[in-house]
Amino acid sequence: MRLPSPLQLLEDDRLRDADVEVWLKRDDLIHPDVPGNKWRKLKYNLAEAANRNQRALLTFGGAYSNHIRATAAAGRYCGFSTVGVIRGEEHLPLNPSPAYSVRQGMQLRYLSREADRHKTDVDVIGNLRREFGSFYLLPEGGSNELAARGCAELPAEIEIDFDVICCPCGTGATLAGIATGLKARQQAIGVSALKGARFLTREVADLQQRTFGDSSGNWRVDHGAHFGGFARRNAELDAFIADFRARHGLTIEWVYVAKMLYGVYSLAKERAFEPGSRVIAVITGSPSPA
Repeated sequence: MRLPSPLQLLEDDRLRDADVEVWLKRDDLIHPDVPGNKWRKLKYNLAEAANRNQRALLTFGGAYSNHIRATAAAGRYCGFSTVGVIRGEEHLPLNPSPAYSVRQGMQLRYLSREADRHKTDVDVIGNLRREFGSFYLLPEGGSNELAARGCAELPAEIEIDFDVICCPCGTGATLAGIATGLKARQQAIGVSALKGARFLTREVADLQQRTFGDSSGNWRVDHGAHFGGFARRNAELDAFIADFRARHGLTIEWVYVAKMLYGVYSLAKERAFEPGSRVIAVITGSPSPA
């Protein structure tokens, strides 16, 4: 486990021209199998599961879910059996994320998209408990109060002063936690990986309220880099990823991280950051293993 995760200055003429200094917070290097915000979200949940004497974890996610794969790996390392309930029908061969999860020992179960809309209902959870036995339930994306507390520890690891911190935004827990951990004048921006996700503002505020007693108000969600929606990509995003790799020698995860970084560059180009700003961009995950 590599904590604190390192910082890396992003040397780029386009950022210098915008008078912005961007540092990468390399959370992707925390652990090869449980990288980034996934470890931060799981940390206190795993401790709570152990405290409850639960030896199985069950969670939900889509077919490309980084959370599913991270839960599978964390379960193997920490001695938990794992079940991943996947939204939609089974498609064979499995894409890299569920295939990796199965190799870690995870059982996969599929829910139709209609049934998935009711996955938190008592009857659905009851049926899963009858099928798989007793388990500690992790919500989709691992996003709950314990996850937000883990993410809130990130800003204190950053030893340089900064003005803005940016992170990918899917369920909102990472943004909710990070924003709570900031100093008075600092701001957080979550770049949504979902299309039409205006609900995220409410979700982040509600999670902060439940976890920390109040919404910090020092954050916002940017909706300009979703590229058509969750797990969708196009030639423009692919070109950005290839160019970033050529310039900086880093292959970036495309479902969340590439969209967040594209958003950071767009905001810099639009002069959305104050001149002379120092921006932290949190690399929350790694490309899916083959």
